[in-house]
Amino acid sequence: MNSVIHPDLTSKADYLLPSLTMGYLLTKQSLWIIPLLVLIPFSFQSSLRLSWEQALSIGTDNLLFCFIGMWASLVANAYDQKDKLVAEVEHQNKLLTHYSAEIEKMTLLEERNRMSKELHDTLGHSFISLILSLDASIALMDSKPAEAKDRLIRLRALAEKNLDDMRNIVHEMGEEEESSLIRQVESLASRFREHTGTALTLSLPGTERSIRFEVRQTILRVIQESFTNALKHGKATQLHLELGFSESHLQLSVRNNGKPIDKLDYGFGLTTMKNRVEQLGGSLHLSSGEGTPVITEVRCEIPLKGLVPHGED
Repeated sequence: MNSVIHPDLTSKADYLLPSLTMGYLLTKQSLWIIPLLVLIPFSFQSSLRLSWEQALSIGTDNLLFCFIGMWASLVANAYDQKDKLVAEVEHQNKLLTHYSAEIEKMTLLEERNRMSKELHDTLGHSFISLILSLDASIALMDSKPAEAKDRLIRLRALAEKNLDDMRNIVHEMGEEEESSLIRQVESLASRFREHTGTALTLSLPGTERSIRFEVRQTILRVIQESFTNALKHGKATQLHLELGFSESHLQLSVRNNGKPIDKLDYGFGLTTMKNRVEQLGGSLHLSSGEGTPVITEVRCEIPLKGLVPHGED
């Protein structure tokens, strides 16, 4: 409007600053200004006695500077978006660094807890066997020295075996090794009978399922903890272990004829086992005082979804 009313301003670049400013501040809601910049000179052409060339020149200059303002606005917005993006990336990097540190800390803590539980379960069972065997050897020292010596020799072999087990735990942490659970249970039961003199019967399946390392280790630790508690707290003389596979679950039952438990209290060992089993989606239950004679039972069930028969692809 200023350039139309004062055509003499067209000799100066200042008259195009309003068009430049309007283009810079243009939004979707104000796009209607663009055609006005072209039409206004022609609207005042007759009253101000402007020639067609003057009107066209004024309209074209205003339109051009409006587009230059729009381009300047786009460039400014691009730089602003770039700065915001850089700031966001820096913020995300800081968050990722913080999360990485937290995850590393949690991983180390979880691994340390896992290691401590593994050592507790293995050492507890091993030391119970050693203590019971040493008690029996001490009792035989005077009356049957030859048998006592034989027991001590076997105890030394057991101590070496326990040392090997400890080394294997360290090497097997985080690994999944293929091994037969049935053979491991039979070996565990054989050592238990030999070193404690306790009657132990087994009921094992004829075929086995392929099981992950975590599941296999959990089952073995439940068995060890059940054996240890049966002797240490229940003073049991007879135990029966039953292991079975259904289509979708692994089932374990360890029963003993020890003293009934008045208050079913899960100690540290059983609590650890219960947590391990539940982390695998299974369940662990302790019962005592039912039937005649009184039977105490530890029952465990773990789902085997997606697993295939042992030895199959």
